[in-house]
Amino acid sequence: MGLQPSHLKQVSGLSKTSRVVSPSTATVPSDEAATHLQQVMDSLPHLVWIRTADDGDPGWGNAAWREFTGRHSHDWLEALHPDSVEYMTRQWNETLEHRTGFQEELRLRARDGSFRWFLVAAIFHQGKKDGRGESGTGRGHWYLGAIDIHERVLARQSLMRNLGMQEKMLDASVDCIKIVNTDGTLAHMNLSGCRALGVSPDSGFGMKWLELLPPEIQAPGLRAFRQALRGSNARFAGKSIAPGKPAQYWDNILTPVFDDNGKTMSILCVSRDVTQQQLTEERLRKANEVDELTDLPNRRAFNDALRPALQRAREQGTGALLMLIDLDHFQHLNDTLGHAAGDHLLQVLARRIQGCLPEDALVARIGGDEFAIIAHDVGDEDALQRIAHRVMLQLDPPISYAGKRINGSMSIGCALYPRDAREAVELMSNADAALNEMKVNGRGGVGVFSREIMRPLEDEAGQMDQARRILRDGTVRAHYQPKVRLIDRKVVGMEALLRSQDAEHGSLQMPGKVQAAFLNYELATRIADALRAKVFADIVTWQRAGLQIVPVSLNAAPVEFMRDNYAERLLKHLEKAGVDPSLIELEVTEQTLHERGSKYVTRALAQLRAAGIRVALDDFGTGHSSLTRLRDFPVDCLKIDSNLVGNFGSDPAITAVVNAIGRIGSDLSMELVAEGIETETQCQALLAAGFGIGQGHLFSRAVHAEAIAALLASEQSAWGRAERASATA
Repeated sequence: MGLQPSHLKQVSGLSKTSRVVSPSTATVPSDEAATHLQQVMDSLPHLVWIRTADDGDPGWGNAAWREFTGRHSHDWLEALHPDSVEYMTRQWNETLEHRTGFQEELRLRARDGSFRWFLVAAIFHQGKKDGRGESGTGRGHWYLGAIDIHERVLARQSLMRNLGMQEKMLDASVDCIKIVNTDGTLAHMNLSGCRALGVSPDSGFGMKWLELLPPEIQAPGLRAFRQALRGSNARFAGKSIAPGKPAQYWDNILTPVFDDNGKTMSILCVSRDVTQQQLTEERLRKANEVDELTDLPNRRAFNDALRPALQRAREQGTGALLMLIDLDHFQHLNDTLGHAAGDHLLQVLARRIQGCLPEDALVARIGGDEFAIIAHDVGDEDALQRIAHRVMLQLDPPISYAGKRINGSMSIGCALYPRDAREAVELMSNADAALNEMKVNGRGGVGVFSREIMRPLEDEAGQMDQARRILRDGTVRAHYQPKVRLIDRKVVGMEALLRSQDAEHGSLQMPGKVQAAFLNYELATRIADALRAKVFADIVTWQRAGLQIVPVSLNAAPVEFMRDNYAERLLKHLEKAGVDPSLIELEVTEQTLHERGSKYVTRALAQLRAAGIRVALDDFGTGHSSLTRLRDFPVDCLKIDSNLVGNFGSDPAITAVVNAIGRIGSDLSMELVAEGIETETQCQALLAAGFGIGQGHLFSRAVHAEAIAALLASEQSAWGRAERASATA
């Protein structure tokens, strides 16, 4: 018998005020009343079993009962499933004794031996009392009704099995899955979540979810929870600490669950264990921020810590000291005793420096042999010197490696906050300037920043900026100073000199305005390329004008030989411009030969000479002069500086040097050139000393290309007249 919709109302009423049957005649013990009761009961669609209060009454069932069970009169307990007999027998006896009632879901046996689920309810109805208030002749009855709920129970059991399977699936997940009510309490949590948060699966939940998280995680968790309540997905990094277990890290994703009206009714929180990822990131962070050799913070970590350290000093109204340390001649140690000895020195020194400073000081290794220190609460130079002296003393105790002592010395540069700078970058720059000043002045000491230190650096920065400006604006200009043969004053060459046009005032600027740029490969090369382009264009212009061109000297900065391609670049430039290499002379200084090494320079000069370019050694006698270099390097000409020329004849030592150079040039068959000649006396003395060519204000200042064209034309015309006169004589 299936469960009808109307039956559902009857089922729900069994536990409240409604009754299965309550006929007024049930208390009438007459045959007529009994017949009437049976008729009423037989008309009911659901199973009914009735028994009087007489213990000897076996009870009887209505038509529906008889149809289902196949019996008319028997104890209803005989129709129970065997699994329920023992329990319901006790329940029935208690009901009979106390005249209460019950409602249970039970299985009853059908006439074919099968069982179906019924909602069984029992009530006791007392017979009516007489007019005196005493019990009348009517006796009480037990009414037991059963409504078929078999399909509903089976559906519920199927649902529970599915839910059980789903719960098992959730419990099998390694992710922590939680259902959180809108008030923040836990509605459900799978086994992984219980283990992570230290909650018993049998707790029944109901506790506040956020209170199970560590205090530092609760704030971001609350923000994410509120965002999910508003209907948006949310995410936050979590952490859990279960007793006796290491901390676990979680990636928490919160998803709102909506009802049919689109209102958030709960929050689904899925937490994925990212502990290994977190530990890996931590190891990578350590690798990125910790020096592997000394276990000190590295440059990245130091830079990250410097700004907060200054912020702390600013908030507390105190000072801070920044120290940069450089070990003197550390490369020599590595070259002589090996890198293992150098590493040992760095490790020992790192431990000693850390041990001699306050705990809140930060010591970092920021380079190969460079350390940096941030010390707090240092307000004046006396405190600075005390700390610096303490650090310097760390090299006094012997440090040995493989039986050999490896102690050295250190140079320290210091800058104070806020006295020397108020920003981290500027403070670092100032401490570095103090360190460089100390290294330039001999190393092995403590240098303290002062404004005087910065002036040369500021000048250098200004020159670099000026060099970039003239390149950007295209204001590089070429001027030329003639070289004359001293014996007859004929122009035999010229030196191309750099000038730049001042964009604001239009005046010409001398090379000294950008001198620092010639120490930078990129800037020096770009300026040289720009100047050569002007010179080569002028040469082509002069040739097209029919002028007889004399060789033009180009100066090469030492830094231009940093790459092993100088000769190739110059020859390619000449070829592109259409200029004969024989019209070019290259002037290099002794510094070039000394600093840039013989390999690159020798190869470049040899290649240029093979192409027809002459090579002159400029400023000879003022640097590291060596006769060996004159023999080994391909040089055609020696050129002495104006300082030697200016003191020639008045300073005995310089006079001796100039005379010696004259003899050397003659012996080596080299052309000798003197620059800076300003008087006729100097000219004659140099001619007597063996110098054949000179340049200087006595003959001409450096002039622009148009003046040179006029000079060449005049020279050409004068020599033409002389030749014609000679021919007619």
